[in-house]
Amino acid sequence: MDKLKQGIEQMQNHNYEEAAKLFTEAIEENPKEPVGYINFGNLLTHMNDYERAERFFNRAIEIDNTAATAYYGLGNVFYEQEKYTKAQEQFIQAVQQGLDEADVHFMLGMTFIHQEYVKLALPYLLRAAELAPDDVDIQFQYGLCLAQNGQIDQAEQVMSGVLQLESQHSDAHYNLGVVALHKEKATKALEHFSKALEINPEHMLAAHAKGQVEQALNE
Repeated sequence: MDKLKQGIEQMQNHNYEEAAKLFTEAIEENPKEPVGYINFGNLLTHMNDYERAERFFNRAIEIDNTAATAYYGLGNVFYEQEKYTKAQEQFIQAVQQGLDEADVHFMLGMTFIHQEYVKLALPYLLRAAELAPDDVDIQFQYGLCLAQNGQIDQAEQVMSGVLQLESQHSDAHYNLGVVALHKEKATKALEHFSKALEINPEHMLAAHAKGQVEQALNE
């Protein structure tokens, strides 16, 4: 097995020093090959060493400016530091270089969400949701974005889908409660808020909403 594969395995097993050693050897053996730098960059990002990670991704891009995963990695470096505009630029580059995976579309959507551009986020989260129908986080964020864009029926559908994937998803129950309130179905809303609290007794938003609905129903 080659050193890059071994390094990735070590990284997945949290043996970071061993992974770094293998990636270094791979780079020394093939200094003109961007993949070694990309893997090392991913490792450094994982270890929150963003400054060095950035240098490795940039080196990979110098060697091959069409290396889509290098732009994706660089985007993650900026995203982790909450530099969302910079992250966005890199994720767009990754997509333009042919990376059409759920993760890159999801991260791109999330950069817009963090900047409160919910309309701009929607097409990217939709694409991510299409590519990863079984990913709970992606489906949930897509559902949330639909709701924020006023597409309530679609949001309800997607949130129900989230519960199919993970029945104990307290935030999905909370959001379905909000949808039910929007549709003036107070009893149904109460059921969802109660379920959210049953799953997560610390769910402040659900507790607050449940209290308000109960008060309204008692009046």
